[in-house]
Amino acid sequence: MTYKFSRLESRGGIWGASFCLFLFVFSTTTTFAADKVLKAGAATSNITPPLGEYIVGGFKPFPAENVHDELHARCLVLDNGETKIAFVICDNLGITVDVFQAARDYIKAETDLPPENILMAATHTHSATRASSSKYHDFLARRIADCVRCAMENREPARIGWGGVDEPSEVFNRRWYTTNPDFCKNPFGGVDKVRMNPPRGNAALVKPAGPIDPEISFISVQSLDGRPLALLANYSLHYVGGVNKGEISADYFGIFSEKIGPLLGAKPEDPPFVGMLSNGTSGDINNINFQKPGKRMAAYEKMNQVAELVARRVADACQQVKYQTWVPLGAANAELTLKVRKPDAAMQAYFKKVMAQPEGAEQHHRYERNYAERVQRLLEGPDEITVILQALRIGDLTVAAIPFETFCEIGLELKEKAPFEDAFTIELANGYNGYLPTPEQHKLGGYETWMGTNRVQLDASDKIVEVILDLMRKLKSQP
Repeated sequence: MTYKFSRLESRGGIWGASFCLFLFVFSTTTTFAADKVLKAGAATSNITPPLGEYIVGGFKPFPAENVHDELHARCLVLDNGETKIAFVICDNLGITVDVFQAARDYIKAETDLPPENILMAATHTHSATRASSSKYHDFLARRIADCVRCAMENREPARIGWGGVDEPSEVFNRRWYTTNPDFCKNPFGGVDKVRMNPPRGNAALVKPAGPIDPEISFISVQSLDGRPLALLANYSLHYVGGVNKGEISADYFGIFSEKIGPLLGAKPEDPPFVGMLSNGTSGDINNINFQKPGKRMAAYEKMNQVAELVARRVADACQQVKYQTWVPLGAANAELTLKVRKPDAAMQAYFKKVMAQPEGAEQHHRYERNYAERVQRLLEGPDEITVILQALRIGDLTVAAIPFETFCEIGLELKEKAPFEDAFTIELANGYNGYLPTPEQHKLGGYETWMGTNRVQLDASDKIVEVILDLMRKLKSQP
């Protein structure tokens, strides 16, 4: 359309023309703002591995013999007309970066969603199989990509809101100071200051060695008429467990994902609602109250209880959410190179002696042979690794992504220092690189700090926090 203005000779005429031009510009700008539309799409895909694949999560993997409940990848895509971002949460212990990269390659070739704008993470169920096995690797990558493609196809105008609610009853720091040095022996011939998972209700227990994060953070997405489309929650709870040996299960993450929809009013006749539960910073957090003796429960009983409680808490909190029909979106990524820990001469000599002993010899620690093998792999492996760090923006919310089993206090620090009104962290995201304690926790020892459980330099968490905060500030500064 062409607009033509006549020459006006009088001062009043010039002001009149200027005023008309102002009205035109103002009305056009207002129309453009009103025309902004947020779209969202969600989908799931089945990623259950074949039976016979090895279930990991303990020191001795064993083959899967039955499927108690199917494993899924769950995806939420957000598109505000300017930027597209996505979350993919997978029922797995931890997925290596090569699997995620293969999925990103498919997505780049098959969609217009920038692969660097996708946060991909594992939930950390201990009842899934190794992601990188020769039988499962390609299938898993393909199904993750298919999930994203389906979510892209399902996009529709939407509104979004987020919030959080505390539920401290299900999270406990699992690292304890004790008065019994036998509890704190380590596989390296020494004694630590703290013990992971000490005997429950024992008189030697003194106090936990770290905090908890009781918050359940969540993002809720609805159609413009209020129909639930998807919900992504985040809770800093390692996993629950309590399964039959040899059975594949998504743990409480999968149960939550099934329960949350009906609680929000999602109906079976509507387009499928997608519930998602990601793992927060839970490297030192589990579901065991160590101050009380244990109670025997049936298989899957406890995880159902926890999932039900967490889902109800989130559903109740959603009643207070204020939804927006458009928000700024953003993604920022960085690579960080970290040094790999290596055994010194004394440690190498100690483990050489351990491995020279017969199988039935008296041991200082029952896992010393396991760690002899782990430490040897580190010695023979690369001197450095490069990890992917990421932050996503949704309005005044930022979500960090860390590819480690991350200690709780790291997540709390990021929440406190994030330059946004709200923040949470998804761990085991965009790769899997073992545990991430803080430097202070390294001084205490314990399973999560042992070389072979933790693989990278002792101050890695400080460097990671610094980079992620820089990414958040970058997102905050964008118009």
